[in-house]
Parts: sequence; structure tokens; C-alpha cells
Amino acid sequence: MQVSVESTGNLERRVILSLPAGDVESQIGSRLREIAQNVRIKGFRPGKVPAKVVEQRYGAQVRGEIVDGLLRQGLDQAVRENELRIAGLPQVTPGEDAAEGELKYVAAVELVPDFGDLDMSKLEVVRHTAEVADADIERMLENLRQQRARWNKVERAAKEGDLVNVETSSVIDGTRMPAEGVEKTGTVLGSASLYPEVEAAIAGMQPGEEKTIDVTLPADWHVAQFAGKTVTSTFKLVDVSEQVLPEVDAAFIRSFGIKSGELEQFKSEIRSNLERELKGALMNRLRREVGEQLTNAYKDVELPPRLVENEARGLHASATEDARRRGQQLTAEPEAFQEAARKRVLMGLLVGEVARRNELRLEQERLMETMRLIASTYEQPEQVLALYRNDPQLLQGLQNRVMEEQVIDWIAERAQHTEKTLTFQEAIGQ
Repeated sequence: MQVSVESTGNLERRVILSLPAGDVESQIGSRLREIAQNVRIKGFRPGKVPAKVVEQRYGAQVRGEIVDGLLRQGLDQAVRENELRIAGLPQVTPGEDAAEGELKYVAAVELVPDFGDLDMSKLEVVRHTAEVADADIERMLENLRQQRARWNKVERAAKEGDLVNVETSSVIDGTRMPAEGVEKTGTVLGSASLYPEVEAAIAGMQPGEEKTIDVTLPADWHVAQFAGKTVTSTFKLVDVSEQVLPEVDAAFIRSFGIKSGELEQFKSEIRSNLERELKGALMNRLRREVGEQLTNAYKDVELPPRLVENEARGLHASATEDARRRGQQLTAEPEAFQEAARKRVLMGLLVGEVARRNELRLEQERLMETMRLIASTYEQPEQVLALYRNDPQLLQGLQNRVMEEQVIDWIAERAQHTEKTLTFQEAIGQ
């Protein structure tokens, strides 16, 4: 195999790989003969499957595996011999000027930029701290009661906190929606699932009562032709139900997996869960804080253009899907995500460079702690742990996350930092 490297930019290289076609075909033939000795195909005895049948069934797969393996070897060779530090995945395409008896491929690769001095002591980081207070536990207890609440129908005017069922029809620009019949909606007054004007109109209505109001739709309404227009809606209050909260007794506590039914043990479990949530929230805050400091300090560093472009496209795709789920349509183009993509790429490369220069290695104890933390939030933790152990891609994602957190902590410890105390609710963003 012949391998050569050409420079096509400050951070871009073109790796040309030439494979003798005869050697490739020889390896393919050898692998197909191995398969023929062991493969079981209906209608043929083991070891007696005709070569043509094996070729038809497995030829394309084997060819891909052999060529991919040779290309990886060639790229590894180019990286070692030229001391390249590649960022992202190579983009491999067939070469256009292959000679007779030759397979030629071109790999476009991008390199990690030179960040120069990485002095973390120059950064100024705010490190947030918080603790779980007794009031936070009581608040969670109340939330759990509300999750298990019953709803009893009542014959009175609707008020905030009630569950109401409503039948609605609307007219906008002379068009009735729905064209026939009514739309049925159920909501808890005060939950902000309806427009404030609508909730205000329903509050005080009696079951069976109707009311008509005008509502101005927002400028970003998901149906563009109606955006910003006024809709006349008629509401009929079908029924009203009030919330009945369960008592925090032994049966209630046991329903959450606390076999003893004891309140103090239940509160202890709640505290543990809140502390896990708080730990994650504080790490997210620290990640953002360190990320902002790092990306600002190295904002002028040239980045691999294709890596940034791919990240921008990924952000655009995620935003498009998120808008679709909310019944909206994203109008922004991928270019609008360039700045966010640049910061993400820069942060990822910097974290990797800090880890490399300081020989930071993944702490297995921290990995297992994080894995157990994730598993503890499910009803069958052992199944979750087994899932991570048996799924290399899932495990790799978790390893990357934990490694990033290690580096973030390492940077924060060496930066100039001040502490800011938050309440639990502030820390988790509520």
C-alpha cells in the first residue's frame, strides 16, 4: 500500500491511499473460502456450498470489510509517520485517477489546532454550591402527593387548581375550527397550558355555561397564515373536578418502594434523590461556567471548518425536530447555528487537549458511580447496568461524558474561582 499526505489548508490534509487490486482480491477470496467452510445455507451440506453462492451472499459485505480494514491501516500509517492529530472523522472518497490494477482512495482529514499555552490559572470561574434543605424535602413530598391525587367532580364554579373539561369552537378570518363539532380539552386551571385570557375566562364559570371571547394569536403561531390574528372562541364548561390529595400514610409510602412504610426512611430516600439531582445540576452549571471562560479565552483559534459545519448541521437538525414535536416549523437555516457550533467544537477540542497534555485518564470509580446514579433512577437498576455493559456505543457515550466532567473539575480547581451559594431551587433552575 502506498500512502501520501498533501496539505490543503492550515488544518486540512489530503491522505491518498493506493491499494494493489490484486492484493485486495486475494484477501477477499481467502475470506470467502473461510466462510464457505463453515457457513450453513439451506439446500447445501456444510462445506459444500458453491463458491458462486457464497460470493453472491457475502461478497459485498466481505469486500467492504477488507477495504475498510486496509484503509484504516493506511490512515494509521499516515498519522504515525506524519505525526498528525486528527479532529473528527476522515471523509473518504474513491480516487478519480486510479491506475490499472490499483484501487485508490482519498481521505480528507482535519487536524486539532495548536492552542499554544494552556494556563488554566488565568481563568476566573464562579463555582456554585447548594444543599438540600428540609423545606426541599417537604416540597417534594407535596409534589408526590399531587402526582397521586384523585379528582372528584363538583357542582360549583371553576377556580384555580381545578381540573376542567371544555368544549371549544373558534372562528378566524371567517373560517370555523373545527369545521364541524367541537374540540374537547382538559386542563388544570393555573397550569398555563391555555392562554391566560382563556384561563381567566373559564375561572368562575359554572358547569354547562358557555362564554365567547377574542384571543390574539402570537406572531410565531405554528399556522403561519393565522399568526398574529384575532380568533373568536366559544367555550362550554362541561364539568369541574377538584383535587383530593392522599394522606402520607404507610400505604402511600410503600407505593414508592419503601417496604417499611416509615416516613423518616421515605424522607431519607427523597433526600438522596434530591442530592443526586443537585449534584448533576451543579456540574451542569460548572460545565457552562468553565466552557464560557475557555471558549472566550481561545475564541481566536482557527478551527477545523468541516467539523464546525457538521456540528452546525447537527444542531439545526435537533432544533428542527424539537420544533416539529411542538407543532411548529423552524425557519432558521444551518448557518444560524454556526456560532453555537463553533463554541461546542472549540470546547470539545480544548477539553481533549487539556486531558492529553496533562495525561488525565478516565477514573473507573467515577464512571461506575455515574452509571449507578443513572441506574438508581429506574425501577430495575440491574437491567440498566447490564444495558450499559452490553452496549459499547452507549457505554462510550457515558465514558465521554464522565471524562469531560473530570477535565472540567480539573480546570476549575486550577482556575481563579469564587464561590456563590444558591438554594436548591435556584441551583436546579426552578
